[in-house]
Amino acid sequence: MEVQEQGTKSRVVKVDSKESWDFHVNQATLQGCPIVAHFTAVWCIPSVAMKPFMEELASMYHNMSFLTVDVDEVKEVARKYEVKAMPTFLLLKGGVPVDKIVGANPDEMKKRIHSLAQSNPTDIP
Repeated sequence: MEVQEQGTKSRVVKVDSKESWDFHVNQATLQGCPIVAHFTAVWCIPSVAMKPFMEELASMYHNMSFLTVDVDEVKEVARKYEVKAMPTFLLLKGGVPVDKIVGANPDEMKKRIHSLAQSNPTDIP
């Protein structure tokens, strides 16, 4: 029996510094990709629970950039966007925040990300 390996490379990129954040935001902006940033913390159970959901969304929306930011590791970015609770999801277009979702709400996330995708017509699943 042949076992086929599935690609296990995540489409959700972990941001580990302000420089990494700036790089990914600039890349996505240059490519015209909207960004979904998940601000998380290892000690926050709802944040951790949203990780598989973020992977699922990232696999559906190929022309969007999905980032995850640990607020304890990259405090400067969390402060800049006034992230005070986890999880917080920041949606950016052209490098500028256009929406913010606080809390683990998969249905609302799907709606808002789909809406963001519709504003970027090459990415509607």
